[in-house]
Amino acid sequence: MWPRIGDLRTLALGTPGELRTTLNTLVLAGVKTATAGRLAEYAEENEELEQVGERLALVDDDDALAGVVEITGVEVVRFGDVPWEFARAEGEGDRSIEEWRAGHAAYWARLGTPVDDDTPIVCLRLRLVSGGEGGVATGDLGT
Repeated sequence: MWPRIGDLRTLALGTPGELRTTLNTLVLAGVKTATAGRLAEYAEENEELEQVGERLALVDDDDALAGVVEITGVEVVRFGDVPWEFARAEGEGDRSIEEWRAGHAAYWARLGTPVDDDTPIVCLRLRLVSGGEGGVATGDLGT
């Protein structure tokens, strides 16, 4: 089960350290408006898929609140069918869908969870609700 902050499930992007810091910075700058994950992770963590309109607490390496995002789209597709338009919305600087696939396949392989073209991938669209300087007041988490 994923940690919670208030009533919100958390969203911990990438792996702790430089990668998570970079990805959080992209979200907080409004550049990263999508993220992808393996569908199998949800079963492994006993979690349901996100729902459109759901808000998630974006967390840093210490599981502290870095911002709040709202889910604007959820789609499960084969890894080999992730469209370039989605990959570009991840905002990570990939120049083609092939580059995106190679980078993501290498990332998951390093984690010991290799993917192939048939691996189901959860494609989340998101928008920043609040974050950056001052963060979010605890009382605002459920709104």
